[in-house]
Amino acid sequence: MEEILDRVYYHNTVRDYIIVLGVILISILIIKFFKRAILLRLIRWTESTETRLDNYLIESFSRFGIPVLYFVIIYIALNYLTLSDRASDIIEIAVTVAITIMVIRFLISTIVLIIRAYLLRRHPGRDTVNELGAISLIVNVVIWFIGIGFLLDNMGYDLTAVIAGLGVGGIAVALAAQNILGDLFNYFVIFLDKPFEVGDFLIVDDKNGVVEHIGVKTTRIKTLSGEQLVFANSDLTSSRIHNFKRMQRRRIVFTIGVTYQTSYENLESIPGVLKSIVQRQQEVEFDRAHFKTYNDSSLDFEVVYYVLKPDYTFYMDTQQAINLAIYREFASMGVDIAYPTRTLFIVNQQEEEKKAQRL
Repeated sequence: MEEILDRVYYHNTVRDYIIVLGVILISILIIKFFKRAILLRLIRWTESTETRLDNYLIESFSRFGIPVLYFVIIYIALNYLTLSDRASDIIEIAVTVAITIMVIRFLISTIVLIIRAYLLRRHPGRDTVNELGAISLIVNVVIWFIGIGFLLDNMGYDLTAVIAGLGVGGIAVALAAQNILGDLFNYFVIFLDKPFEVGDFLIVDDKNGVVEHIGVKTTRIKTLSGEQLVFANSDLTSSRIHNFKRMQRRRIVFTIGVTYQTSYENLESIPGVLKSIVQRQQEVEFDRAHFKTYNDSSLDFEVVYYVLKPDYTFYMDTQQAINLAIYREFASMGVDIAYPTRTLFIVNQQEEEKKAQRL
């Protein structure tokens, strides 16, 4: 038995290989015990805490930290063996690459989980897939870039020359894709500043509609007539946008004119009648009603009130009810609603000449 254990293969005895294999197996069993006995308890404990950060850290560690431990154990165990320089370099490079990849994925997973929790807390009940997808893309690019730079540096490459080459290429790519990059950055402006969201009714210049989708490069709006408008994000952030979804209440001003034949008593009572009509409506706040001006063919009254709901259909229903009530009240009062008219006075020329001769 001793002879078998003392046999040498590739500069190591059979006993050395058995020891290394035993260390690896025992370490794997210890990690599995840790995962089942301790890590599960930590997961249950984090579920009872108020903060969610510990949940994300433990979850990411369970997914990516445990595999890192396996690679570390294998690397340490293999260092017990006497290996050639080439074999040692290959193992070291392989373990470094594997651990770097796992650490990168651990960081990405943790950051994305934290961002997702932030989005759900800030906007509960709203789909955040688009925002999370774009942010995940940026997080992946940044962390992978840093991680690969760290890996190349540890492998002995000169990062200065690499970064210089990437810088020249990056400038060329940025110049060629400046519009796309501009829309991408403006997407994050929209995401962080929240000038509008999906479902908001917007008026942009002479275009209007409901926001259907906010993408990395474009925002899509469905107009009232049914077609879809596609705006570049840069166009929207540089435009004056009217967001009617954010309107808490709607100020309404309208004018009603009556004829010049209306009596003084009726003119004096009309503001009170208009006030009563407006105040009878639901979700409405009356402001004022005044005899405003003498127009060419009418005596004009101006009414101002607020609709306490932003819905446009509700406003139109309210205004329709007010108009019908005004028509009914004016008819009962004997007041005629004015329309454009012109009165022509005809003078008898002969009678005027006789009056002139008498004078």
